[in-house]
Amino acid sequence: MPSAADAPVGFDRFMDEALYGPNGFYRSGGRAGRRGDFITSVEVGPLFGAVVARFLDAEWNAAGRPASFVVYDVGAGPGTLARAVLAADPECRSALDYRAVEVSPEQRERHPDGVSSMPSIPDGSIDGVVIANELLDNLPFRLCVFDGVWREAFVTGDRTEVLSAPFDPVPSRLPARAPHGARAPLIDRAAQWVDDVLQRLSGVLVIIDYVTPTTAELAGRAWREWLRTYRGHERGSHYLDNPGSQDITAEVPLDQLPPPDAVRSQAQWLALHGIDDLVAEGRRVWAEQAARPGLEAMRMRSRISEAEALCDPAGLGGFTVCEWRR
Repeated sequence: MPSAADAPVGFDRFMDEALYGPNGFYRSGGRAGRRGDFITSVEVGPLFGAVVARFLDAEWNAAGRPASFVVYDVGAGPGTLARAVLAADPECRSALDYRAVEVSPEQRERHPDGVSSMPSIPDGSIDGVVIANELLDNLPFRLCVFDGVWREAFVTGDRTEVLSAPFDPVPSRLPARAPHGARAPLIDRAAQWVDDVLQRLSGVLVIIDYVTPTTAELAGRAWREWLRTYRGHERGSHYLDNPGSQDITAEVPLDQLPPPDAVRSQAQWLALHGIDDLVAEGRRVWAEQAARPGLEAMRMRSRISEAEALCDPAGLGGFTVCEWRR
């Protein structure tokens, strides 16, 4: 964090340090999971990973069943998705080169056996599948404030927010007018990350996140609805409070990203890739073994409640899945 003597820094730099710096949230124990600070689809249970495994099988078969099939899981955290995919024993398992990408060395230490662990996608061509679950919402962004004109928010060393001179020219991604006090993100880093992957990709990029179609829609809403903090499974305090102690996250404005080839809700994407079949299998196994249920029967039974959570349109099911194919 900057000291009180330092010049103000852009909100994007403040957020970067608060999340990924030496004392940042993800370097000091912050993480997803039931014992962590928030739940993503991956932590609901193994069903999400089983559906991802079916998706990977479909991509592997469509690619002609290559002997080596590379999958990058970006923002892998402690490797929960990797564990679930491997546990599902996909058809492509013998060819699967699963690469868990996580910037935090503390989280990389928890990655499972059977995957390659790395801090970033290596330079060069990317052949295969890149999947990022709730990554873009955590990439630092510039924060803009409207007070009759658009200005950029900066943060002083004592965590006071100050505004820049008016933009000249105004970035095209911002609406011409907005309510007084409105805020909007400029997700340059996220857009650059997507563009960089697409420039090098021969395969498919899948982004799963909470997404809003346009920047103007975010500017028209109360900023606390889309710019949020989390700590211990509860909403945290103001985003400038106690940097490093809470997650900072924001809805992703889709109009600032390269146009996807397909956009679906998470519920639609999971249905497309067989979640209903997996739940039906779970019901069947539970019915067969309910009299003397073992661990496998209990795991199959949990698919029912997991599917309800993953497909809830008011919750995780309302997340957006974007796909780019190259």
